[in-house]
Amino acid sequence: GSLLPGFTAMWICLTAELHAAEQHRDWAETHLDELVIQYSEFHASPELSFQEKNTAARLATALRDCGYTVTTGIGGHGVVGLLENGAGPVVMLRADMDALPVTEQTGLPYASRVISENEDGRDTGVMHACGHDVHVTNLIGTGCYLAANRASWQGTLMLVGQPAEEKGAGARAMLTEGLFEQYPKPDYALALHVSPELAAGKIAYRPGYTMANVDSVDITLHGQGGHGAYPHKSNDPVIQAAQLVLELQTIVSREIDPLQPAVITVGSLHAGTKHNIIGDAAELKLTVRSFSDEVREHLLAAIARKANAVASSNAAPPPRIDIVKGTPALFNDPDLARRLRPVFAATIGEENIGLATMTMAGEDFSRYGRAGVPSLMYWLGVTEQQRLDAYADAGKSPPSLHSPRFYPDIRPSLVTAISTLSAAALELLDHETE
Repeated sequence: GSLLPGFTAMWICLTAELHAAEQHRDWAETHLDELVIQYSEFHASPELSFQEKNTAARLATALRDCGYTVTTGIGGHGVVGLLENGAGPVVMLRADMDALPVTEQTGLPYASRVISENEDGRDTGVMHACGHDVHVTNLIGTGCYLAANRASWQGTLMLVGQPAEEKGAGARAMLTEGLFEQYPKPDYALALHVSPELAAGKIAYRPGYTMANVDSVDITLHGQGGHGAYPHKSNDPVIQAAQLVLELQTIVSREIDPLQPAVITVGSLHAGTKHNIIGDAAELKLTVRSFSDEVREHLLAAIARKANAVASSNAAPPPRIDIVKGTPALFNDPDLARRLRPVFAATIGEENIGLATMTMAGEDFSRYGRAGVPSLMYWLGVTEQQRLDAYADAGKSPPSLHSPRFYPDIRPSLVTAISTLSAAALELLDHETE
């Protein structure tokens, strides 16, 4: 059931009208209790990718109550809220909505107890183990603050609640259904992502490439089955697989510039059924990570070349190779990053802004940049320094994203999130002058 009275989001926005002169941090702190209740509801009621029906409905209601014109059902359960406020730039703020098939172990009073059917048909616990509940709550808070302060800016706000980020498919689905044709194409796009390793009150980002291309490759090596006692009468696909696993590692170490990051991981290898049976095939599942398009294409072509060469050297039939290009690399527009740094510094202090490291994880926010919109995603610290110190003293790291034990220190995290995203949006929108 719902933890939040239906009028709460409207109350936030109506009350905000009485405090339109407040700064974003003051506004966030004034309305923090209501926002935390909103967050708790999202956290307790997570939904898997492309199943975000109730999450999308709650977001849509909150944005309508704050004065946005809202459309739902875009690319699945995608939500778009528009607020037009005269001539000026179009600024898009995006939050992802989906949760993960993870059984929560945080012990929080509002911990998820949701059980849902996964894509393989099996029941699984569901948890916001990647912080998307923080992202959606922040979108509501930022959207309400900006709606209440329309006298401070001109232009159009486009708030996007995106489905299925965890599958790397939601942004593509929304774009395919005409996100930038049915609605004004943004001049800028902004998003944030929680970071459990970063202290609450801090942010970090990196101009240029910051998150990776994420591709999947399925390879089936064909052999000829037989009895394990008579290998000479068979063509063992396990031998091919063993050779291929080692050969694949030479692609990164010997074909790619050492200054260009790249990863090829064989995450699954399956062959055979019994000790003394040589099977007919071996199946490998790979994840392939890179940053530049040139390295991406080289890796994929080399994988196919190596697989075919191993099969040929074993006098086996050509392998089946299925390549699925997933999330493209996330590129933070350098000009946009330079423009927003002094804004962030004025909001939270220069000492609270860090340079993020590049990561081989993926984020489909990248697709909006690939569609021609200057974009920036930054990391939001969500673990209080005292808790980080306690982990360090114990020789441990804080629970990572996707961990069943991950949780944010929500109150300081929301204040920083709303303050920084609101300040960035106001910088990019036209300022009214008297």
